[in-house]
Amino acid sequence: MTLEAKGLTLGTRLDGVSAKLTPGSITAICGPNGAGKSSLLECLAGLLSPTSGTAALDGQDVLDLTPRHRAHRIGYLPQQPEIAWDVPVRNLIELGRFPHGDRKQEPVDAAIRALDLNAFQTRRAQSLSGGETARVLLARVLAGEPDWILADEPLAALDLSHQLILIGHLRRVANAGAGVVIVLHDLAMARNHADHVLLLDRGRIAQNGPPEAALSEEAIGAVFGVSCEWIGEPGRWALSTFPN
Repeated sequence: MTLEAKGLTLGTRLDGVSAKLTPGSITAICGPNGAGKSSLLECLAGLLSPTSGTAALDGQDVLDLTPRHRAHRIGYLPQQPEIAWDVPVRNLIELGRFPHGDRKQEPVDAAIRALDLNAFQTRRAQSLSGGETARVLLARVLAGEPDWILADEPLAALDLSHQLILIGHLRRVANAGAGVVIVLHDLAMARNHADHVLLLDRGRIAQNGPPEAALSEEAIGAVFGVSCEWIGEPGRWALSTFPN
């Protein structure tokens, strides 16, 4: 179940990134625009071939896995999800079972409930709003019951209520033993809900550790070039920022 980046370098986007990710937890990848967050996630998912280094799943290079085996083990949600077929929502979510070669309905039903999609099952997929599309495509990932869920900014298109619903379900998935890795721009959400944070800066890891350390006021100031202050208490932190 281990997923590890070993010296990943990708042109100017990643520069020797190494990190061991832990199953049964939520890891947030944070950093400024252009820091390499999406590139790291795509390398871990086996969608990009690094210039050097490897992304390894249980010690095996993910690029050496067959596409079907990789899809069975790793569920990936891109930053800008698209729906190619205008099929009913339930049928789209059922496609998450394709790597398993079955049409098992229990995980499909569970994903629909988890993302509050009961009322959308018969809707045409291409009629959905951006936030609804994001929820449906994440439900497709969840229906596949992967060992690892890699999601690029999954909260970006969601309203506050559905952000909390989603992060709550990802917590349950992690507590059940899966590994969850998400790219987040919302540093407060990362500090409140992640177990571990990788803070990237210009293709390198600037911080790698628990949220309170990796997202300290000093670390944020050094990477983002702003002054900031955490306000609140554990689980309810808010971040106040202001120019240097």
